[in-house]
Amino acid sequence: MKRWLKKPEGANWGEFGDDDRVGRMNLVTPACRRRALAEAREGRVFVLSLPLDHPRGGIFPGRHAPSLEPTIARDGRTMYDWTVVGAIDVVNDDRVTMDLQYSTQWDGLSHYGVRFDSDGDGEAEHVYYNGFSSDDFIQPGPDREPRALSLGIEHLAQTGVQGRGVLVDIREAGAGPHNLVNFAALREAMQAQSVQVEEGDFLCLYTGYADLLLRDGADVSTDELAACPGLEGGDPELLRWIDESGVAAICADNPMVEKIEGVQRCEDAALLPLHEHCLVKLGIHLGELWWFGELAPWLRENRRSGFLLTAPPLRLPGAVGSPATPVATV
Repeated sequence: MKRWLKKPEGANWGEFGDDDRVGRMNLVTPACRRRALAEAREGRVFVLSLPLDHPRGGIFPGRHAPSLEPTIARDGRTMYDWTVVGAIDVVNDDRVTMDLQYSTQWDGLSHYGVRFDSDGDGEAEHVYYNGFSSDDFIQPGPDREPRALSLGIEHLAQTGVQGRGVLVDIREAGAGPHNLVNFAALREAMQAQSVQVEEGDFLCLYTGYADLLLRDGADVSTDELAACPGLEGGDPELLRWIDESGVAAICADNPMVEKIEGVQRCEDAALLPLHEHCLVKLGIHLGELWWFGELAPWLRENRRSGFLLTAPPLRLPGAVGSPATPVATV
């Protein structure tokens, strides 16, 4: 059943069905996966995630590093070096408390929405991809925890999240004091690196940000991090190309894929225009804080840009985002 009468300009709502919950992941067809498998020529793998306790010291207020502790057995004992009287078994068991979007992660389609009058009544509602609204969430209350009922991250997990990744090194592509990468700069980098993006691909962007997190740990320089490039989300040519390219997802090694420093703000417009364009209008999932520090040099030395990417999130019903351990096979 269609939930909206109006959709934002440029939105693809309904293109994959009125009840679709995975967006452009629909473009990762069996043919796309077979093409991706052809990139796994050497059988060599590269892990594309940071350790889950990185970034040390955090980046986003309110998101905290994992807290790992042992579970407690029914007898009240800590389940580390835990034994049963009269048996030879020795057991260790633990649990973790963490923010799901602290480290290497997927943004789910329920992670980001906008205020938009989708029912034509003259008042803006809180809407998400394909016209889902805040009514499709369990709202927080004194006796209930919030969760996404219709656009939870489990829907992304159920696709398998496997296809062809293509890597573009944009470390030298940024311009201006904030190192923003617009479409012209991205296209120039792709041409220089002979990168061809096809429908259903996962576009991966190497900015060097995650390299700094691993190099410096808790002592990472904020000035160096700020100097790393990011997409200029407000560039209309870039947004148009993302739409027309058919990319299934965009994954970067920085915190937001786009940069908002130095971007001119407009009243009643999104602070994160690329998030609005991708997550809300087109159903393009965003991967953030990935790590390409080993993969990128190997691809460059072997004059390649494509690889088999496997990157499912946790199959956690109702979550709006998830940690991931992406793996590239070349």
